[in-house]
Amino acid sequence: MGMMSRFTMIVKSKANKALDKAEDPRETLDYSYEKQLELVQKVRRGVAEVATSKKRLELQAAKLEQSVEKLDGQARSALQAGREDLARVALERKKGVQVQLQDLDAQRAQLQAEQDKLVLAEQKLTAKVEAFRTRKETIKAQYTAAEAQTKIGEAFSGISEDMADVGMAMDRAENKVQTMQARAGAIDELLESGALDDLSGTRGDDIDRELAQLSATSGVDSELARMKAELGTGSAPAAEQIEGGEKAP
Repeated sequence: MGMMSRFTMIVKSKANKALDKAEDPRETLDYSYEKQLELVQKVRRGVAEVATSKKRLELQAAKLEQSVEKLDGQARSALQAGREDLARVALERKKGVQVQLQDLDAQRAQLQAEQDKLVLAEQKLTAKVEAFRTRKETIKAQYTAAEAQTKIGEAFSGISEDMADVGMAMDRAENKVQTMQARAGAIDELLESGALDDLSGTRGDDIDRELAQLSATSGVDSELARMKAELGTGSAPAAEQIEGGEKAP
């Protein structure tokens, strides 16, 4: 087997598998039923056409029969008038018309036979199509039930494609939850240890702290200068008051 033959076989095999997977037997059965109905309609149209042709022959035969009666009457009248020659001509014409009638009768009999065959075929085909319709509906119902049972079984077992997608989505969600929980725990530990104090603060907070320290230092310096000034002017008792908590005598 050549390379191209093997490649063609592989392509056909994959195409058949794809078609088999995509094919819905219910649609196929409905399509087959429609084609059979079309065939029944064609047979019925054939019966109608044959019946119409037979009716035309019957009408034509009726006219010829009237001609036969007319020619027969003319021949009798000619004999009564002593015109045997005219009577002979009328009878010859009558004979020709009778030959035409025989041909029409043969054609009509043939059409009747064809009509009977078509009617019988239409009846058999209609019965067959009706049996197919009943079987078709049964198979469709069985397929629908089997399809539902398969989907339910796949849902319970988790082997269906939909359930697999749901399972993957749940795994991703659980992974995200675990990641967020781990991140939140790490942030809590950093906050408790104080490692995030400097990170969470802004540059403005650092300046505010420095300004507060400067204000506190300035206040202490002012208080110290005032106390030095009081001590330098000889107000030692003031210092004793501070240390002893009462005035000196």
